[in-house]
Amino acid sequence: MARHLITSALPYINGIKHLGNMVGSMLPADVYSRYLRQRGHEVLYICGTDEHGTPAELAAQEAGLPVAEFCARAHDQQKAVYDGFRLSFDYFGRSSSPQNREITQEIARELHANGFIEERSIRQVYSNTDGRFLPDRYIVGTCPHCGYDKARGDQCENCTRVLDPTDLLEARSAISGSADLEVRETTHLFLLQSKLTGQVEDWVAAHGDEWPVLASSIARKWLTEGLQDRAITRDLEWGVPVPADVWPELAAAGKVFYVWFDAPIEYIGATKEWADAAPAGELRDWKSWWYEADDTVRYTEFMAKDNVPFHTVMFPATILGSRKPWKKVDYVKAFNWLTYYGGKFSTSQKRGIFTDVALELLPADYWRYFLMAHAPESDDSSFTWDLFASVVNKDLADTLGNFVNRVLSFSRKRFGDEVPTAHAAGEAEERLGAQIAELLADHEAQLEALNFRKAAQSLRALWSAGNAYLDEKAPWLQVKTDPEAAALTLRTAMNLIHLYAVVSEPFIPTAARAMREAFALPTDAPARTRTWVDAAEARALDAVPAGTPFTVPPVLFAKITDEDLATWTTRFGGGE
Repeated sequence: MARHLITSALPYINGIKHLGNMVGSMLPADVYSRYLRQRGHEVLYICGTDEHGTPAELAAQEAGLPVAEFCARAHDQQKAVYDGFRLSFDYFGRSSSPQNREITQEIARELHANGFIEERSIRQVYSNTDGRFLPDRYIVGTCPHCGYDKARGDQCENCTRVLDPTDLLEARSAISGSADLEVRETTHLFLLQSKLTGQVEDWVAAHGDEWPVLASSIARKWLTEGLQDRAITRDLEWGVPVPADVWPELAAAGKVFYVWFDAPIEYIGATKEWADAAPAGELRDWKSWWYEADDTVRYTEFMAKDNVPFHTVMFPATILGSRKPWKKVDYVKAFNWLTYYGGKFSTSQKRGIFTDVALELLPADYWRYFLMAHAPESDDSSFTWDLFASVVNKDLADTLGNFVNRVLSFSRKRFGDEVPTAHAAGEAEERLGAQIAELLADHEAQLEALNFRKAAQSLRALWSAGNAYLDEKAPWLQVKTDPEAAALTLRTAMNLIHLYAVVSEPFIPTAARAMREAFALPTDAPARTRTWVDAAEARALDAVPAGTPFTVPPVLFAKITDEDLATWTTRFGGGE
């Protein structure tokens, strides 16, 4: 079996993320990781908090905390939410870790040795009141285009225009609020991407055709426009320091690497964190996943479309320029936006549904299934409360939850607490088995191709097939005239429930576990530890034998009521 390295774009440290962040990187990566593990592959799923850069310092200032303490708390808060969503990271690291510092500095040294980093003098805004140079986001003012009075020095969030700090009207420091600013000369390190353009183009040409059009088109657009040399240091207090052995003057001046230089390197850093965190007696070889691993590891990255340029152009330029055999991505799974009633989710404006609040409203499986069923793959998709309720009620409560409940409840009522004994399967069961095997093959194909919406559709089709079979056989009528026929129907349906438990686990792990645990299979029964279902097993539908004790689990999915909808729409807004 293959070794699969999987990473999600690092969630930024400044606050709990919204549902758009969840569906744009972490959740699909988790679904894919779970599926691959079930199929017997060796998987390493790595993520972590992106902790450097201006927003981290500003968020810490607003919270009244030292930035290191703020980031430590925020990391734990985010990790708790992701645990609540049942994300199965092998390791969730921190870009401020010593491991990332070490690897980032080493890659910078390699780039310098190979002639791809140089010092350049630039003119930058300086705050006399604060006694420091101000990075773009530390400068706020009025947008000259739309008049928004809280525009940042890099971009106006209101009209989305890209800005230069000197464009702002009534510019002031985001730290002190002082308008006592001037432009001074300072020195920074630049990554000479222009010298690496040809190598990046060759690499994208060799790999990009395999990627989704969204990812490959963005990468090629950036390459067509031409790669520009990019400043990779900033004047900040919090970040990976410039190594003093190479740049002593810049190190003495407190320069740190720009967040988008060190953040992608944290994928490697977090893997080393994972290795260093191994329990006593366990050896974890982090380098085998990242170094000279092109022939042994398949690397898949998950991200929203705004992160694509950094992962398909800038980070590859960094790795290529290091001249070291670091593993580069094989497949980039990019997503469009999930919108809230057609408008952007916004962390800063607190617009939309945030992941911690989502878990307060409903358990994770409701959100996991809905987000994958409406993943913004080919285009943007919109969250509305009516759509969410419709999907939950129809697919989860009615199609799956009701099937499980009525099969187990009716069987217990008529035949007791064990899977009923019945005669051999008949023509209807053979047709059902063939249908289930065909639907399962489609489901596998969609997951292998990372088509998550289609995978959710094929999963729903599997659930629907059970309902159609049950309606056709009508055991509530059979039991009156042919109890053994009713027993066969119910035993077959119970085997469907077990199959659903296995193949639904990547999408709805909590409900899947409840379905599995409904059957008290012997410890040596193959079905007890089965991680997937092959075609022959799907056709046979006999993994759970007659006589197996079972229980009726609590309701898997409660319906969302009109009262729920009214409450949530009032609380969160309905897109006004």
